[in-house]
Amino acid sequence: MQNRFIDLYSDTKTKPSPGMRKAMAEAEVGDEQKFEDPTVERLRERVCELLGKEDSVFLPSGTMANQIAIRVHCRLGDEVIADRTAHIFNSESGGPAANAGVMIRTVEGAHGVFTGDQLKAALRDPAIRNAPRSRLVSVENTSNGGFGTVWPLDTLKGVTKVGRAAGVAMHMDGARLANACVKSGTRPSDYAACVDSLWLDYTKGLGAPVGATLAGSKEFIREAWRQKQMLGGSMRQSGIIAAAALWALDHNWNRLAEDHANAQRLAEGIANIKGLEIDVPRMETNLVFFEVRKQGWTAAKLVDACRKRGVGLGASTATRIRAVTHLDVTRTDIDTALAVINEVMAA
Repeated sequence: MQNRFIDLYSDTKTKPSPGMRKAMAEAEVGDEQKFEDPTVERLRERVCELLGKEDSVFLPSGTMANQIAIRVHCRLGDEVIADRTAHIFNSESGGPAANAGVMIRTVEGAHGVFTGDQLKAALRDPAIRNAPRSRLVSVENTSNGGFGTVWPLDTLKGVTKVGRAAGVAMHMDGARLANACVKSGTRPSDYAACVDSLWLDYTKGLGAPVGATLAGSKEFIREAWRQKQMLGGSMRQSGIIAAAALWALDHNWNRLAEDHANAQRLAEGIANIKGLEIDVPRMETNLVFFEVRKQGWTAAKLVDACRKRGVGLGASTATRIRAVTHLDVTRTDIDTALAVINEVMAA
């Protein structure tokens, strides 16, 4: 057992740093529903400037941001087109159907990234009355289920060109948008220019405890506020958590490159452990996926054995494991985790 538990289960495991906690404790607050919380208003303005969008709304979670965006863009019976690995399709408890009454049509992208030609093939003919209406295209950047793959800007522009020509709306799930920007060197506003709505998450690599900001046009955000109210997203004196988000933007954005370097070190180490299989070049950002190939072993068995020795991992499938680097995991932690995994597999 390690002296300190090394939690690679997810970057949502990050905890507020002392500086972030201080900013939270000292935050000016007010009723955010009445636009009276100065800290929330500063965050909203900051995100609009960062993404180049007209307006934004602070929300409790990224999942709520996705659900609100779908409700604003779509009508009952409409269809959302997304990659088969998309979070909205696999990991939001059927929310698009329950909350918006929409269907999702999946595209078989390359590690979560599809092309304009694939979108064109998936779009419905609006003249066919007995088919769902293609209303929204959703892209996820980085792609969680696609091993943390970054959307190339040119590929996204190609998808946007097809979508806008067809008159459908474009949305981006930005759970790890910061990772995508740091890895690719792409400005957030350049990604944002390709979509009508998108959100930025603070609770993953940026290390804040709560929150995401959804951005778009003034008209879109005006309706998003109504949907926020309807879904129970009112937070009142939420400047306490908005302060954490602002602190994260100031201090934790550029350091995401450290997480990417640690993920590469982890991936390269796993490649040298007998009984495991990994495609090292595919691990672009802070998500590391690998397969358990040792006879008689499953992902769950390896996760359990490592947890007992002080290392947390996550089983994605019967044979696949996901490990995620973040600001609470050091380079030394990576080496320790590799030693534990190697010890378990050699047992």
